[in-house]
Amino acid sequence: MTERMLSTRELNRALLARQLLLDRSRLPLTRALEQVAGLQSQYAPSAYVALWSRLHGFRRGALTRALERGRVVQATLMRATIHIVSAQDFPLFAAAIRRGRREWWLRVQGRQLKSIDMKTVAAHIRKHLSGGPRRYSELVELLRTEGFPRIAAVSAGMWLDLVRVPPSGTWEQRRADLYGLADDWADGSKPTETKALEHLVRRYLGAFGPASLNDLANWAGLPVTTLRPVVERLRLRKFRDENDGELLDSPGTPLPDPDTPAPVRFLPTWDATLLVHARRTQILPEPYRSLVFNTKTPHSMSTFLVDGAVAGTWRYEQGRVHFKPFERLPAAARRELEDEAKRLAAFHAD
Repeated sequence: MTERMLSTRELNRALLARQLLLDRSRLPLTRALEQVAGLQSQYAPSAYVALWSRLHGFRRGALTRALERGRVVQATLMRATIHIVSAQDFPLFAAAIRRGRREWWLRVQGRQLKSIDMKTVAAHIRKHLSGGPRRYSELVELLRTEGFPRIAAVSAGMWLDLVRVPPSGTWEQRRADLYGLADDWADGSKPTETKALEHLVRRYLGAFGPASLNDLANWAGLPVTTLRPVVERLRLRKFRDENDGELLDSPGTPLPDPDTPAPVRFLPTWDATLLVHARRTQILPEPYRSLVFNTKTPHSMSTFLVDGAVAGTWRYEQGRVHFKPFERLPAAARRELEDEAKRLAAFHAD
């Protein structure tokens, strides 16, 4: 049977629907984070803005409370970047990427780590955190007094599951430098790598699919060779893209009509919908990619969507959201943006 070909616009609308950007969702916070496969949060307010754009009636305090109560956690996960995920997803994501991430780190830092027993370092960190969270600077100093160089503290998270402990890394206290043991904050289950990898694949496809195997690998930060046997044993739908490339998808996931209207949306810095693993959807048109991600703005730019695609950047300043289109906007889109900008400004000021 010939596999169905999906147009770029169909892939765009599928991504928007799964990322809760076609309609603001009424899902509970933790379920929403699971639906979008977590949110990047290198800059703490980014996750708050991302949720405001995705959830009906979202208030900033809801995420801070969820972090404080351990219903969601903030940690270094996929692609060695900081993510906020549900407490139930954390052990599965961590188990799925642990071996691949450690192997990558040893390739990058192998020379510096050659003489260091990282299992011993992890045991020392666990001991130091057994009484509660500590600042990163404290951990560096404690390891130094025990004869370990700074690189040992930098590398510890590859051998020991750690989370960033609130109020550090929240809207109210943005510097995320307080660390604790994941076992104290997240679901304490210990899934097998096999189960965890299958969960990781399903989460990605549910949030970003249909997608290629390479897209999946880029998002997870894992080799294609690790993920290929996982997708081969799962029951997945298969499609083709406009270039006749194979796309994978979970059964039962939405594929909206390509003519579905897409409302304007404001996205924060490093929103994962704009990264290379979602490039096939053209939510970030290629002519604008260098305007959003470049050496002068390594943190990326905050952007807004018009008809499901990035159309400009925005910033919050002196109580207002100012947006700057890349090109002239239709009058109706500008009016919609102005209304949404007022609501986003109120969210910042709340």
